[in-house]
Amino acid sequence: MIEELKNTDIVNKVGGRFKLSALIQKRMVELMEGGRPLIEDTEGLTPMEIVVQEIKQDKIVLDVVGDEKKPAINLL
Repeated sequence: MIEELKNTDIVNKVGGRFKLSALIQKRMVELMEGGRPLIEDTEGLTPMEIVVQEIKQDKIVLDVVGDEKKPAINLL
């Protein structure tokens, strides 16, 4: 398991466990479909580790847009 996910700081940063899960899932899909990592030095990291580092470095956030409250990824 990724140690950063055991700490509540990353959960609180995103706004809760469900929002964190949604953000991780959406970003991992983007990476698997050919999206480029937003962090340097990704050699040896899994897609999940890359996403966690992107969140920790404030490279991605979960954004709520419109009245429908649809989650969207806001790439900073």
